[in-house]
Amino acid sequence: MASAMAKRLEGKTVLVTGASSGIGKSTALEFARTSPKSLKLILTARRIDSLKALASEIQSEVGSGVQVLPVQLDISDPAQVRDFIPSLPQEFQTIDVLVNNAGLVKGVDKAGDIKEGDINVMLSTNVTGLINMTQQCLKVMKPRNEGAGAGDIINIGSIAGRAGYPGGSIYCATKAAVRSFTEAIRAELISSRIRVIEIDPGQVETEFSVVRFYGDKSKADAVYAGCTPLTPDDIAETVVFAAGRPENVVIADLLVFPNHQSSATSMYKKS
Repeated sequence: MASAMAKRLEGKTVLVTGASSGIGKSTALEFARTSPKSLKLILTARRIDSLKALASEIQSEVGSGVQVLPVQLDISDPAQVRDFIPSLPQEFQTIDVLVNNAGLVKGVDKAGDIKEGDINVMLSTNVTGLINMTQQCLKVMKPRNEGAGAGDIINIGSIAGRAGYPGGSIYCATKAAVRSFTEAIRAELISSRIRVIEIDPGQVETEFSVVRFYGDKSKADAVYAGCTPLTPDDIAETVVFAAGRPENVVIADLLVFPNHQSSATSMYKKS
């Protein structure tokens, strides 16, 4: 028998950005597993081969009840985002849930030495890309004005948006921008009954740290030495939980830590 949450998600079209790995990939799988009877998933990222592999994995696991559409998309490119929804098959254009997951961090340089390229790619992806994607999806959601259930915007933020730390000033600034944007549009959209949700993970072990260190996996692994970080599945479960609440319930703000962490900079590690 389907759970109440599964029934609430049935028939919805869910868009997940940055779905080729990490939290985005796990989120796509969690939606499919939670509501396998009738669901449409749009998965975007720059790596189309990874998206196609994920689509095959989902359909092998849960069957044909979940329709999966992998689409190559670089959200840092405004033109690609602008053309994205009109280019989708008609049956996928009615987006109910947007999971703004795509994001990255580059480098650990401190102010005065931060590379211009790193600044630009973090701002264009984490901030401008997220805002542009949100605006395009709102063009679909706002006209519904159904009184309830008009749509969900779920932004994946970070503890870094609440407290800065050395070597992360630009990344922290981008996530603080996401937090402010989320709070502002939640107020703007209150009459539309579109739910605006932010989930802020603490330390999660993904490819994220590998990107931060320009592909140096040994440095990335050192970040997690002596502790047990969150997994992408941990965050995916909170995303689907938030989307699966009754329409009058908004999980507006959720901070998720591993149990060795108490803030952005305070962590316990075994020696």
